[in-house]
Amino acid sequence: MRIAIQGELGSFSHEMAQRFAPEATIVACALSAEVFGAVDAGDVDAAVIPIENSLAGSVAEHYDLLLTHDVAIESESLLQIRHNLIAMPGVALEQVERVYSHPVALAQCRRFLAAHPRMEVTPFYDTAGSVKQIMERRDAKAAGIASTQAAKQYRGRILAEGIEDNAENYTRFFLIRQRRFVKPDLRPDKVSLAFTVENRPGTLVKALEVFANQGTNLTRIESRPVQGRPWEYVFYADYQLSAPETADAALELLAEHCSMVRELGRYRGAVRTF
Repeated sequence: MRIAIQGELGSFSHEMAQRFAPEATIVACALSAEVFGAVDAGDVDAAVIPIENSLAGSVAEHYDLLLTHDVAIESESLLQIRHNLIAMPGVALEQVERVYSHPVALAQCRRFLAAHPRMEVTPFYDTAGSVKQIMERRDAKAAGIASTQAAKQYRGRILAEGIEDNAENYTRFFLIRQRRFVKPDLRPDKVSLAFTVENRPGTLVKALEVFANQGTNLTRIESRPVQGRPWEYVFYADYQLSAPETADAALELLAEHCSMVRELGRYRGAVRTF
């Protein structure tokens, strides 16, 4: 099995892909669009994408790509995000003068960085990529903030672990496939979908009433601008099923009030076990 991820090997997406399929070959892509393109083209069997972080919020680009590609969500999982300061083997904490990482990771480790003001902080395109660069350059005065997976991948030394400000830091990931190859869950309890409503008074309210009337629990809703159509929006929603058969009923009723409804996936919601 070949699974595409966005980012370097050793990233949190890499870690999650291995949890979904331990024996899979991981295909690293520079851009999210390349990940979805690889799935579309059949170059990979599936992809693992982060969709929401409990602190930083949604990955908006991935919602847009889910809508514009013929893929669907097969399953969902949660990963607790633990940030670590990683340097070359033999380097001590006192030697580190520069710290690299993705801007989101840097923002989530403000207290640690504030406690070490002599370290110059530099944003980098990827958490694992920051460690990869340090190892390739053999830079003994630099460190990256990344996962334990990155330290293993590039044989780095963890100088400080769990340096994130908030331990309640989780990322929700989707395993996606070409829609025709998705393995249906026999006991789905969650649905992700996208819909648009006409720009008339009350249309959004009527759409939302469908969820309440069907006894479904709307767990999240977010609007995104429609590309090329200023001031028009598509709504992305997740809802929990009161019973599996209510999924089709909700979709049929939504179609009466929406100009577009598309199911993105029907699956079992991830259960936090940590």
